[in-house]
Amino acid sequence: MNDKIVMPLWTMCLFIVVMNTTMFNVSLPTIIQDLQISADLGSWVISSYSIGYALSTVIYSRLSDLVPIRKLLTIGLITLGTASVFGWFAHDFNMLLITRIVQSAGAGSMAGLGLVLASRYIPIERRGAAIAMISAGSAMAFGLGPIVGGVISQYFGWNGLFGITCLVLIVLPVLLRLLPKEQPQPASFDILGAALTVVNAASLLVAVTTQSLVWLAVGAVSIIVHALHLKKAKETFINPQLLTMPGYLKLVAVGFCILVLNLGNLFLMPLALANLFDKSALMIGLYIAPGALLSAFLTRFVGRFIDRYGNIRFLLIGHCILAAVMAVFALNLSASPVVLLLGYLFFSPAFSATMSSLNNEASIVLPRTWIGSGMGLLQLVQFFGGSVSVAVCGLLLHAQRDISPAKAYQHVYGVLLLVSLCSLGILLLYRRSNAKSKVGQSTHA
Repeated sequence: MNDKIVMPLWTMCLFIVVMNTTMFNVSLPTIIQDLQISADLGSWVISSYSIGYALSTVIYSRLSDLVPIRKLLTIGLITLGTASVFGWFAHDFNMLLITRIVQSAGAGSMAGLGLVLASRYIPIERRGAAIAMISAGSAMAFGLGPIVGGVISQYFGWNGLFGITCLVLIVLPVLLRLLPKEQPQPASFDILGAALTVVNAASLLVAVTTQSLVWLAVGAVSIIVHALHLKKAKETFINPQLLTMPGYLKLVAVGFCILVLNLGNLFLMPLALANLFDKSALMIGLYIAPGALLSAFLTRFVGRFIDRYGNIRFLLIGHCILAAVMAVFALNLSASPVVLLLGYLFFSPAFSATMSSLNNEASIVLPRTWIGSGMGLLQLVQFFGGSVSVAVCGLLLHAQRDISPAKAYQHVYGVLLLVSLCSLGILLLYRRSNAKSKVGQSTHA
């Protein structure tokens, strides 16, 4: 596989897929007004895609252990592209919601299979650069999505946003020609385990976003049933052996925390710029874009440095920068919008480098035969952390509605600072245990 061509094309498609999450944010008020629905109902235009995207990611990753990547990618992108075509003509809420859910069912193929492809077919000495490129594509999409969404909505209406996602169908034939041909692996697929995984994640996400004890109970019961299933079944959707790897579990916990920081910050920044400094949607996008563009520019250098100096060093550097930015926002957010602009200039490249190093480290820790299930579970937990973060940040702001907005935002950023410090602590434990393991191996040898 010629990864110098495949990975940039893959990153471009992933950029479109991830941007499909953020493009609709700025158009949500217009959608609510046009379809005459409530704000709570309208929020599901965003939430339904995020939840479906997270769940389909782990399903595609797990299926890649059994089904060729080319076939899975074809199914995913055709599903995404077809749903996007129908979305162009969606003029009522039910049609729009169904379209977004079907979109998410196909979109997970890009995120889920991208890391599997890099981990399986790119040598370790170049893998860091490839994974860094994927992470930068996602970071850029988060930053540029609001700008692209605002411009398209203004000139073509919110239905025009679906036209951008249709572009993945143009790239699909090229990718299919370049991707390696694989043979299907003779193995069974745990349909019950996959269904339980979907119920686990979806019920807990709905419980958090709706503050529903009923859904929380459903999630708890489903987790118990899933645990029993893991003990009894021979071939399971979630590889239970992954749960016995302390190093991998520490990386999963770090991934959860990092996505909490990223999506929490991307949720808070536009609100702070609008409510504290009266910035328009377009100006908000312009404040966020420089950080995303800088992250994309630094990708080639970050990838090379990761391959040369190792993952742990960049994980530590990235964590320190993320924590420093959260501290500045928690202490001095209301001073000027420039604080947010400069903060994100540091935050976005640090997040991209941290995620690249984390995913690369996980691909090295995991045995080759566990790549699909291991990377899929890692991404599911990451997306779950991001979804929970948005809901919790919103709840924290609502709980502080009687105090000044500036203080409320600073308090929530204080919570994110604690999350960053917890993640740093877990990372230090991982480095310590990793060092002990290497010493033990050398002594034994």
